[in-house]
Amino acid sequence: MDAELNVTYITLGGHVEVQKYRYLYFMIMFTAYILIICCNSTIVCFIVIHKNLHEPMYIFIAALLINSVLFSTNIYPKLLNDFLSEKQIISYSACLFQVFIFYTLSASEFLLLAVMAYDRYVSICKPLQYPTIMRKTTVSILLLLAWFLPACQTALPVILNINNKLCSFTLKGIFCNNSVNHLPCVSSRALSIYGLVVLFNVALFPMLFILFTYTKILIISYRSCREVRKKAAQTCLPHLLVLINYSCLITYDMIIIRLESNFPKTARFVMTLQIVMYHPLCNPIIYGLKMKEISKHFKRLLCRAKLK
Repeated sequence: MDAELNVTYITLGGHVEVQKYRYLYFMIMFTAYILIICCNSTIVCFIVIHKNLHEPMYIFIAALLINSVLFSTNIYPKLLNDFLSEKQIISYSACLFQVFIFYTLSASEFLLLAVMAYDRYVSICKPLQYPTIMRKTTVSILLLLAWFLPACQTALPVILNINNKLCSFTLKGIFCNNSVNHLPCVSSRALSIYGLVVLFNVALFPMLFILFTYTKILIISYRSCREVRKKAAQTCLPHLLVLINYSCLITYDMIIIRLESNFPKTARFVMTLQIVMYHPLCNPIIYGLKMKEISKHFKRLLCRAKLK
């Protein structure tokens, strides 16, 4: 406890030989952060600027990429500062805020992917009804719900944890995640049950909905003409790749928290860095290469750069 400010500080104990490799860690993560911002922002700019990309599918992709930038910004500035600091600490209130943003945006990712799956289902399976179903108002409401619902559900446990008495002041991680629940002296069974309910609401149910939707799309595409199958493959494959990639990373995050004492520190450190690097960089690469219209604009941009 800080006697003057009466602030509780948490030590982030997941760092490995930060004193020895601090500048190497800093340069790698700083480069990754710049790439994440540039790659994601470039595709978002394409979608905003070009009118042929002003469709629900591309608007949802832009929202997903903005979500990746916000997710990274919640972690990278503090992480970069920790690499250059003598002590890797964070105030308990700031740690809870980071947990809130981390899980709100993580849940939003699943809901945005579910919304994108629904959009593809309507586009491929009900093409004549698509303009009336996926109107601007509908798109706006779906985007609002994808961010608002996770924020509301994640806020409650964070608020209830604020005044908890802590018996541990070391977090086995390099940023604040659900491991913060191991710090209070008394763990709340009610909060654990609530956490499972939230997990089902914002992760498992959306994932099941996505799998069900894409199964329906595949069945209908298989029965349709070659053109429909081609369209389904071009637009659905990137979304499925992103879903598989993200689901694996989130599953890893949950397993690490459960096996906190049994998992080697170095392995945890390396894998955690992959969570914050791999997914935010993977999204723009997948959509930039696999989405035909976005890929065209990328190629034009590269051609202009070569000419100059």
